[in-house]
Amino acid sequence: MIDFLDPKRPLNTCKEKGCEDCNVRNSLVCHFNISQLAGFLLCALPLFVVGFIGIYAYSFWALLVWLGIILSYFMFIEIRVMCSHCPHYAEPETRTLKCWANYGAPKIWKYRPGPMSFIEKAIFFGGLFLIFFYPFPFIILQSKWILTIIYAVLLVTDTILLRNLLCTRCMNFACPLNRVDKETRVQFFEHNPVVKEAWKNNV
Repeated sequence: MIDFLDPKRPLNTCKEKGCEDCNVRNSLVCHFNISQLAGFLLCALPLFVVGFIGIYAYSFWALLVWLGIILSYFMFIEIRVMCSHCPHYAEPETRTLKCWANYGAPKIWKYRPGPMSFIEKAIFFGGLFLIFFYPFPFIILQSKWILTIIYAVLLVTDTILLRNLLCTRCMNFACPLNRVDKETRVQFFEHNPVVKEAWKNNV
């Protein structure tokens, strides 16, 4: 069953009693829903499907390696280096993430408010680069130029869509891709003193 946090209940990090009069509720997404998850999957899945087809046509074993990398990264590594910094990660009643990007991933790490370290950012970008550029050599070696173009176009399109539709409203300011403006961040910090304290030298 797909479930999400109660949209009428403030985050665990938030000091407010309710969300009705929140001045950032229309600027940031603090509570995720099925429509947002579906939108994210609709955006991301075609890219993975094309990559799957291209790699499988070359080597089943190469595909298994890619799937292993994807599973390891999105279910464990990314959760540690990036997601564990997110206020959503601090929700005590859930053992898995209930967000639009990593729904269902286990929360096996400790919540760590504040920015990511340089090493965490390097691991974050390194993992993304490995996952999304892994299919290219296998597709190109087969001279599947149309599939190469389709995959490249999907990669660029997805990046633009996510950066402009999701990253501009995400409350995980630690993520290097986050594009929430400074004013909105400050307003969010005022509602979330624990997060504000962790970011006091990086506002």
